[in-house]
Amino acid sequence: MEAFFAHTANTVARFAGKPLTFIICCAVIALWATSGPILGFSDTWQLIINTSTTIVTFLMVFLIQNTQNRDGAAIQAKLDEIIRAGRGKNEFIGIEHLPEHEVEEFRRRCEMAAHRHSKTRHKEPITP
Repeated sequence: MEAFFAHTANTVARFAGKPLTFIICCAVIALWATSGPILGFSDTWQLIINTSTTIVTFLMVFLIQNTQNRDGAAIQAKLDEIIRAGRGKNEFIGIEHLPEHEVEEFRRRCEMAAHRHSKTRHKEPITP
C-alpha cells in the first residue's frame, strides 16, 4: 500500500508541476466561466467549480506533503552520509529529530564557528 501511494504521489506531483497541467486547468476555468451565462449563473453552476476545486486542493495537499516528506528524508540521509564520510565530528547526524531549541543551538554554534573561521582566514591576492 505504501509503495502504491508513493508511486501515485510521485506521478501526480510530476504531472501537476507541468505547464500543460496549468494550461488544462486554465481551460477548465475558462470553460466554466463561459458556461455561466448559458446556465444563468445558477447555484449548481457555482457549486460545480467550488466542489471541484475543493476536492482537488484537499487531495493535492496530501500528495504534495508526502512527496516533500520523502524528498526531505532523502536529502537528510545524503547529508548525513556526507557528514559520516567526512573527517571530524559526526554530532550533526540526526539533529533533525531534536527539539527546535536544540537545533537552534546547533545552528548558533555553526554560525559562531564560521564567523571565527572567517576572521582567522588570511586573504591571499588573486594572481592571473
